[in-house]
Amino acid sequence: MKKKSTGGRIFGVIIFLLIAVLAAVFVWMGMYLKEQSQTETFFANTTINGVDASGRTPEEVMAVLTSGYGDSTVSIYEAEEEALTGTLAEYGYEVDFDTLQASLEDKLRKQSTDLMTLVESLIGGNTFSVEIPFSFDEDTLKAKVTAANLAAERVVSEDAYIKYKKKKNSYVIVPEVYGTEFKDEDLQGLVEEKINGFISTGKPGSALTVDFPSEFYLKPAITADNETLVTNCSIMDSYCKTKITYQFGTQTQVLDWSTIQKWLSIRDGMAVLDEEAMYNYVVSLQAEYETIHHDRKFHTSTGADIVIPASENDYGYSIYEDGEYSQLYSDITSNQVVTREPVYVKTMSEYGNPIYYQREGKDDLAGTYVEVNLTTQHLWFYKNHELIVDTPIVSGCVAKKTETKTGAFPLAYKQSPSVLKGGDAADGYETEVKYWMPFYEGQGMHDADWRHDFGGNIYINSGSHGCVNCPPAAAEKIYQNIEAGVAIILYK
Repeated sequence: MKKKSTGGRIFGVIIFLLIAVLAAVFVWMGMYLKEQSQTETFFANTTINGVDASGRTPEEVMAVLTSGYGDSTVSIYEAEEEALTGTLAEYGYEVDFDTLQASLEDKLRKQSTDLMTLVESLIGGNTFSVEIPFSFDEDTLKAKVTAANLAAERVVSEDAYIKYKKKKNSYVIVPEVYGTEFKDEDLQGLVEEKINGFISTGKPGSALTVDFPSEFYLKPAITADNETLVTNCSIMDSYCKTKITYQFGTQTQVLDWSTIQKWLSIRDGMAVLDEEAMYNYVVSLQAEYETIHHDRKFHTSTGADIVIPASENDYGYSIYEDGEYSQLYSDITSNQVVTREPVYVKTMSEYGNPIYYQREGKDDLAGTYVEVNLTTQHLWFYKNHELIVDTPIVSGCVAKKTETKTGAFPLAYKQSPSVLKGGDAADGYETEVKYWMPFYEGQGMHDADWRHDFGGNIYINSGSHGCVNCPPAAAEKIYQNIEAGVAIILYK
């Protein structure tokens, strides 16, 4: 029984001592906390963001934590060359000192009021981590990070395009140019992202390098291998060699790519010719070079200038518009180089009589024609500007109202010999001639061996049925030197 009492007393003493020790510890801790709560510095063995904060105020710790940020630089490199550099502040980033100080003061307050923090402090010290807050001015960054501020001058990207090589008379594709222009907002976004990552590491005083991504460069929209561009170049090259040299005697008019390209457009990968423009070109040729059925100015052998009215001008050239258009279209689409005459209306009447003989530019007589002055009863025949025949004649009878028709007509054909028939039952005739050369509705030139005289006023009462009667020798020479289509010009 005595042993139990002794054991109980020992246990009681131990409990008492423990309570006393704990009480003393709590008293000491209370006194320590009270003492620390009255100080403005961090406890001993306090580390903040790796910086020894022991015995330092929040302001002092903040000065250490932010001391390097003012020296931190951000540099942008383009093609391994420095293109732009500056401090964080120049990029719009400033340390938010008020927020940082409040965070540090909160840590100090925690040391003074939090029992567990105190225990940690007593055992091994406190280790805190705080974020270094920054304020960001986006407008400052945007003003800093622009293409204009980068060191290298910008090169504009250029699309590939089709070019005409005049010396080679062909089309080629000029390759695209890859430039260095870019959108400011792309680079601004990248720099902002990089700086945000940089300041989050909490390593002030270091330098941040931002490499300019080549994919930021604005690329050409059309490259040399563009399918449409290649197709269009091929089409244009297959048309540009077309050259049509229109012949008007020795004079020419050239239609080539300088005009044709204005008629060509490309739709859905196919060449489309402006048919209206082409037809208008043919019409313009017609208007410029047509000579038939227009007033004809004529310089006579006696030196007078006369006008054969359009209604009497059945000689000359007329471009067959539909035929010329078809030929022109064929020449262009087959990329032809050709020298030719326009497609003319060549014959008139059901007999296929020619309506012209030769031309030199707009001169459709070109020195070869028969001229008949019905007033003076005289005929001249010129061939290639040389006078071949100069003779008096007898034309249609005035009294019998069978006068020879005035105007300009092509020689329909020539025939030797021939039998001329005409008139009615009361005044019919059938006459054999050796040289027959008709030009207008049964009227023509021929020999008249039954006449002994020519010229003068014979035609008034004893003229022909409408033909031009010539002395046999003159008729023979005309016949030997004339061809169908030669102009016969008759006037008073």
